[in-house]
Amino acid sequence: MATGNRKPQLGLRANLAQFALLVAVNALVGGMVGQEQAILPLLAEQEFHLSGYLFLLTYVLAFGITKAATNYFAGTWSDRYGRKPVLLAGWLIALPVPLLLIWAPSWGWVVFANVLLGINQGLTWSTTVVMKIDLVGPRQRGLAMGFNEAAGYGAVAVTAVLAGYLAANHGLRPAPFLLGLSYAVIGLAVSALLVRETRQYAQLEADSHRAAVPDYAMPSNREIFLRTTFTEPALSSASQAGLVNNLNFGLSWGLFPILFASSGLPVQRIGLLIATYPAVWGAAQILTGALSDRWGRKHLITAGMLTQAAALTLIATSHNFTGWLWASALLGAGTAMVYPTLLAVIGDVAHPLWRARAVGVYRLWRDGGYAAGAVVGGVAADLWGLRAAVWVAAAISLASGLMVARRMYETHPRPDRAVT
Repeated sequence: MATGNRKPQLGLRANLAQFALLVAVNALVGGMVGQEQAILPLLAEQEFHLSGYLFLLTYVLAFGITKAATNYFAGTWSDRYGRKPVLLAGWLIALPVPLLLIWAPSWGWVVFANVLLGINQGLTWSTTVVMKIDLVGPRQRGLAMGFNEAAGYGAVAVTAVLAGYLAANHGLRPAPFLLGLSYAVIGLAVSALLVRETRQYAQLEADSHRAAVPDYAMPSNREIFLRTTFTEPALSSASQAGLVNNLNFGLSWGLFPILFASSGLPVQRIGLLIATYPAVWGAAQILTGALSDRWGRKHLITAGMLTQAAALTLIATSHNFTGWLWASALLGAGTAMVYPTLLAVIGDVAHPLWRARAVGVYRLWRDGGYAAGAVVGGVAADLWGLRAAVWVAAAISLASGLMVARRMYETHPRPDRAVT
């Protein structure tokens, strides 16, 4: 990281200290989600006695809608005010979340806590993504996103296991949610005292773009939204694949614990199954992010969506711990192929001066997948049962992979040409 009068330099090695710090911060961001994953569906059934899968999934719906919307504004605010103020705001909003979950006297409190959690995730995760892209420059985006997402989802997995252990030994409340409270306090302190602003690195990369493309014109927010959502083939393909990917994650968050519990599995084993998906996803992203820098983006994304479809099919047809364990690992592998690579696509195509806003639009649609998963999964489960809901998600994942194969072009810059 640049200090004093030293000119900023792009690259992972040149900014290793700040990059590593941001990886650690994003692990704390992921842990805020992990505290809930194995616990809230069981809390809904055992303490609040909820019936109806769609109603139970209101907390996932609330989380998805607020996170998706906040992602959009996080990108715009990061360009306008800087990255660090947005990161700090996200951590301040995180502080009451675990306290609300601990003290919730009704399900409405849980839903409100997840509204705040969605805002926290939208502000903090989006900003750490943009800051890492700022620091590393164009050549190592896939690797950078691999580290970012590995830290976040690795922490989801570890925290899910810890929360399951605490719940089994100390009850569903308050012990599991004390993890989240500690994460929020540490995340706020580290971000305030140690993290530095990175917007100047985006400006540095933009200066090189101007030299190569002197007639460059800044698009409006509306134009960026339309390009990322509909008109630009790679950006819009990434947005739909991201949405479907998180549809699967949202469905797994809300329904998988109930499906596993229906076979009589104890809470610790359910916690292990729930953790396997993000654990494989998190760890493998370091490899898949780096591979996308070497092999390209498109084929990894296509293969990842098709792998997710196969894994969901196995989950729908399995009836025991071993089958679900292998299927969860496969689902994590498929997601790892997709997650950092989609972010790298956005970084490849979007100009540095509007990249944060493009990331915000992409994450708007991607994290809208949580809400889509809650609605699609809840309706399908209420109409046809839990396994039918998983089959529906498998079919949607298959269609998404085929759409990427047909519409997306390869975006990774070749070493012998400048990035445009």
